[in-house]
Amino acid sequence: MVWWHFLVAIPVALFLVNGIPHFTQGVAGKRFPSPFTGGPPKLDSPVNNVYWGAGNLIVGGLLLWVIRDGLANWLLVLELVVIGVAAAALLANIMSKAERE
Repeated sequence: MVWWHFLVAIPVALFLVNGIPHFTQGVAGKRFPSPFTGGPPKLDSPVNNVYWGAGNLIVGGLLLWVIRDGLANWLLVLELVVIGVAAAALLANIMSKAERE
């Protein structure tokens, strides 16, 4: 395992976590904030969210493939999980504040 796997794990977790809500909301046909509209509280079309979410999932998956050899190390997996949970909590907090406004 090489040291740069730990650096690449950061964007891996962020891309994968960010891709899930955009893709699922888009596939469900619901409007959801995206960077194309400037973020919350403005909503974007389901089609744009599918594209944005799929792009995030593809980039995250490709980066995960790059560090696949390091996934045998439990510290790297722990880093992915911790960053993923923290990013999900942060995004959920942002969305809940936007819904209250």
